[in-house]
Amino acid sequence: MDDADLQALTTKLDLLLQRVEQLKVQNRLLLKGEKAWREERAHLIEKNEMARHKVESMISRLKALEQD
Repeated sequence: MDDADLQALTTKLDLLLQRVEQLKVQNRLLLKGEKAWREERAHLIEKNEMARHKVESMISRLKALEQD
């Protein structure tokens, strides 16, 4: 292997290492984003359940008032 081949291989290796680092950064950002939307989803599900319970409670009270 001559110097030109070695230099070309070194350049390709450097580019590959840069790409790996870019992908690591991108992966961290994606994981952070996923965590945020999962937390938001859980919060929205909780709020939805609370609203459903309130509506069910109101319906029960209205039915009880109708029967009186």
